[in-house]
Amino acid sequence: MKIILTAIGTQGDIEPFLAVGKILKEKGHQVICAFSEQFRELTESNELEFASLGSKLFDLHNSDAGKIAMGGGKGLKKTSAFIKLAMKQTGPNKEKETKLYELIKQERPDRVLYNSKTICPIIWEYKNSGKTTFLSPFPYLHYVKGHSLLVFGKNYGDFFNKLTFKLYDFGAATAALTTKKWLHIQDKIKRTELKKMVRNRKFIYTISPRLFPRPDYWESNIKVLGHHAVMKETDWKPKKELTEFIDKNEKILFITFGSMTNPEPERKTKIILEILERNKIATIINTASGGLVKPCNFNSELIYFVSQIPYDWVFPRMYAVIHHGGSGTTHLALKYGCATLIIPHFIDQFIWDEIISELGLGPKGIKISRITNKNLEPKVLELLNNKSFKERSERIGNQLGKEDYKEELYKAIIG
Repeated sequence: MKIILTAIGTQGDIEPFLAVGKILKEKGHQVICAFSEQFRELTESNELEFASLGSKLFDLHNSDAGKIAMGGGKGLKKTSAFIKLAMKQTGPNKEKETKLYELIKQERPDRVLYNSKTICPIIWEYKNSGKTTFLSPFPYLHYVKGHSLLVFGKNYGDFFNKLTFKLYDFGAATAALTTKKWLHIQDKIKRTELKKMVRNRKFIYTISPRLFPRPDYWESNIKVLGHHAVMKETDWKPKKELTEFIDKNEKILFITFGSMTNPEPERKTKIILEILERNKIATIINTASGGLVKPCNFNSELIYFVSQIPYDWVFPRMYAVIHHGGSGTTHLALKYGCATLIIPHFIDQFIWDEIISELGLGPKGIKISRITNKNLEPKVLELLNNKSFKERSERIGNQLGKEDYKEELYKAIIG
């Protein structure tokens, strides 16, 4: 078969698609990955065919307004940033959907896999029933007792919780109708038909059932089939100074905000460094995409900075991890038995914070825009001193390491 995989978002959104793409390619199918231009190198390094959806939407989310809206902004400043983003999104969204529509028309795929930020496949499903699959590394896009839709993140009672999921179906149908106008598609499609399609489409949560168990009252089209990550084969080798730092410290903390940015990386870093130095905590800090920065002065005996590092190399050597709460980082930290503290930046990350806390794998985190010395310090000390966090993380890590849903995933997509 010829299969198109398409997703928009950060690297955390893209990596599950790359992992699934490699599974499909190994089974002999032609796989085309349609992502933002910024992920061309990552895709091709995994030996998968790449098709560009442009760069405007990715650039917009990484603009100053994007950093405030999805990073560390708060109050009126954050609301203003969201409004600015909304006003500027039409052009980038049109670019993305037009490129995807032309690709699907040209390639005539047998299957299309997509995420919530690509809408064209919903329209394609209308004439190709059962040939699309929605992949989500985020929980709570279907009703679960005691929970509202992911973006709301609270329990409003059963009636209103169910209403939030109906709102999601309505929003997806509305987005599809808007995209249909942009693309000048003449086919008549009713909103009621689109909403029904959204409810009945094949849907796979790429999440471990240990973290997000599948309710038995869900319809059979919805599955939870484990976290899937690409194995990164690189020529990366640790510097001698890094291995020496690890060798001389028995209990090390790792801190990263991954691809998340915020408007005040210097101030956030300063808060964290003061806590680490005051409590003499050996730590490796990953500056990654700039959510944290390396200052001119810091205690190099206690703190080691890196700009990029393979998580599957460093996590097995760490006692605990503080991170932003992306789905991939959450799964990987637990897989290697790291106690976890999440500093959520954006929507789904607050849910992962709740899950980590409820399972006793780490303390309840603090939103990035609200961290201070006073409220963060006790959380860091609790993370490192409460032995039950580490013990539970190691137990669940053993379970995650044994999960293998590749065949089930493959059959769900192809069947």
